[in-house]
Amino acid sequence: MRSRPAARQWPIVAVAVLAQTLALLDNTILNIALQTLGDPVRGLGASSADLEWAVDSYSLVFGAGSFAGGALADRYGPRRTMMAGLSLLAVASALAAFSANAVELIACRGFMGAGAALITPATLVVVTRQTAPANRARAIAIWASSGALAVAIGPVAGGVLLARFWWGSVFLLNLPVAALCLAGAGILVPESRYPGRRVLDLLGTVLSTLGLGFLVYGVISGGGQPGFPGPLPLASGMAGLLLLTVFVMVQPRGTGQHRGTFGIDMRIFSEPRFSGGSVALLLLFFGLAGQLFYAAFYLQGVRGLSAFAAGAVMATAAAGVGCGNQLAPVLSRRLTARWTAVTGILVSSVTFGSYVLFDARTPLVAVAMMLMVQGTATGLVVSPMTTEMMAALPPAYAGVGSAVSATARPVGSTLGVAVLGSVLASAYRGAILPALGHLPASTREQATASAQATRALARSLHRPGLLAAANHAYLHAMYVTAAWTAVLSAAGAVGVIRYFRPQKPLPERIEAPGPGTAASTRSG
Repeated sequence: MRSRPAARQWPIVAVAVLAQTLALLDNTILNIALQTLGDPVRGLGASSADLEWAVDSYSLVFGAGSFAGGALADRYGPRRTMMAGLSLLAVASALAAFSANAVELIACRGFMGAGAALITPATLVVVTRQTAPANRARAIAIWASSGALAVAIGPVAGGVLLARFWWGSVFLLNLPVAALCLAGAGILVPESRYPGRRVLDLLGTVLSTLGLGFLVYGVISGGGQPGFPGPLPLASGMAGLLLLTVFVMVQPRGTGQHRGTFGIDMRIFSEPRFSGGSVALLLLFFGLAGQLFYAAFYLQGVRGLSAFAAGAVMATAAAGVGCGNQLAPVLSRRLTARWTAVTGILVSSVTFGSYVLFDARTPLVAVAMMLMVQGTATGLVVSPMTTEMMAALPPAYAGVGSAVSATARPVGSTLGVAVLGSVLASAYRGAILPALGHLPASTREQATASAQATRALARSLHRPGLLAAANHAYLHAMYVTAAWTAVLSAAGAVGVIRYFRPQKPLPERIEAPGPGTAASTRSG
């Protein structure tokens, strides 16, 4: 593909980055609304499990659908795929804003995730294919910075809207942004696709979506029950693992009847830089999403901040991500991308664990500073990992590679919220039960559902002692969850150290898939 003039490249990158920001915005903006959605008066009275599903239904479909999104970007072109995703996300957002109950909201969030699954791989393909090699690393770093923009805009915008309007307004914000992206894509973004009309991997998409769905359902429902998980959560989790195993087994290896099939060609994972980067991103966002889930409840529940004030505190992480993205290229030249990423992962893990030092009187300045350090560390990982992962693959794998890279974020986020949210719920239940012994069994069961439910009960009964107990129990649960978050996140550093080593370029070891490997480009 012939490189475009620089003056044309950057407006195209801007459209892709704005669309990617919108896709990520829908995760960050909901965190600030969770406290409101759990309120039976101002929100939907959602339980902890409902709130986990409201977050995870988006990430789940986003992650599983990104495989198909990458395939569609190569088959039909990234511009068409991106515009289809933007349209779907906008329609689903409008429906989500007027959901009558938690079930409707969860369903709408799933359709929003499907739109994001089309947007993210397509935007990375646009950025990769429409920039000259000399500008590509910088363009991908800007694309990766969209996460920082989403972190900055989401909590603040959500806080402003919740202070003035009902909770559904946080979803209506998507409509004008999606319209702007659609106009920009139609005018500025050219079409680019490979000429081979390869078969879409419908079986792989179904297996991966159902596998992740059953696994996440098992984790969330198991964590929502007292004691050892019952047979249904265990069976669901086992079914999910089985389906994911089958998904891996049926993916094409580039030979025989699978040649030209659009799936996740498993040979790309023979490139250590690609596989190591995928694991690192998944574990990073596992910890980041889980931490944001319980941080919102800490700031608004234990600390009593308004949605706007909590959003302003959480937005300091965005400034850190911006600093980290600017610092990452400098450190990568001095330390290599491998050790820059390891540094970022380890520092992030320390910040995840630092929640064990927070209580009801911790200065908010200290919390904001921790979040800024955390954002900086995240920026040190995402940009170099994404750049090196894409550089490790031949051009014919751009769509599939983009899909895997994009999938690491929502899949990690889905598992992070499911696993860490269940740890949080279980630890809270155990800590609050001693304070509920005097209550009737039905009321006691209601109060153990979440810290928000306990606080609502304490206010209705005019029991300030129970309110204090709820805060104390939540802090205990947060400490337990933070410790697990730090340990699991740090495991990503081990994978990067072991696998993220210089290798021969992947095109020298495998043959590009499909009947054609040269890209064709035409203006839209």
